[in-house]
Amino acid sequence: MTLPSFSLILVGVLLNAAAQLLLKAGTNAMPLGLRLAIEPHILAGLACYVVSVVVWIVALSRVPVSIAYPMLSIGYVVNALAAWYLLGEAVTPMRLAGIGIIVLGVFIVARS
Repeated sequence: MTLPSFSLILVGVLLNAAAQLLLKAGTNAMPLGLRLAIEPHILAGLACYVVSVVVWIVALSRVPVSIAYPMLSIGYVVNALAAWYLLGEAVTPMRLAGIGIIVLGVFIVARS
């Protein structure tokens, strides 16, 4: 996999992770209801999703799906660490072990 192709995948994954975190921040900002549809974090999260889909389509045009799709697992790592840092969510030893396994798996797939 070339650096530009990996960069596209990574940007797509990071945008997707940002979308998840923004949506969570939006749901923390107010209770569920119609007003939630215009909450700024929710709108920003949806925008990140839209851009991530465009980036993902471009990435798929350059990388086999059997290589690209497993790279989405990087999002689990990014989200767990960002949620711990930004939202104060717990990262238990079991989660850290899972994150380590995911990183190893992504590394193996990327090298194949």
